[in-house]
Amino acid sequence: MAARESGRIKDAYQKRVLDEAARKRRQKKALEALEQDNFHDDPHADLVMSKKVPKFQETLDNRGGRRKKTRSAEYYKQRFRKTFAQLVEEDLNINPNSPNYVSAQAPPSKFPERQFCAVCGFPSNYTCIPCGARYCSMKCLGTHLDTRCLKWTA
Repeated sequence: MAARESGRIKDAYQKRVLDEAARKRRQKKALEALEQDNFHDDPHADLVMSKKVPKFQETLDNRGGRRKKTRSAEYYKQRFRKTFAQLVEEDLNINPNSPNYVSAQAPPSKFPERQFCAVCGFPSNYTCIPCGARYCSMKCLGTHLDTRCLKWTA
């Protein structure tokens, strides 16, 4: 009589399995792509309003006479916005000897590193064989395999 084997294990042998170095490269590339997506200039900053569009706020404020336009604090926040790297560099230049973002350190934890599910964020006990991502249940494994596992590799 032939021994039964798990379908999941049989499928795992057919899939590509990444070594640790490939996993790290893939993770670094994904983080760089996220960083590129996170910061960008306001796409609507250079829009020119049509002169034909009615200016409702201005008509309510004026009530006959012309008033000087005031700029809100939000205008200056958007105009002089700095990137995270610029803020860190500025902090380092202002107070080089005081504690800052670059010099802040904490000792390593006495406890083992906690592992969380890549899909839902709950604590996880299992690892995806091909890519090494963590998952906590069969439902999360299904979501991972359908949408995330080795989908965006270059």
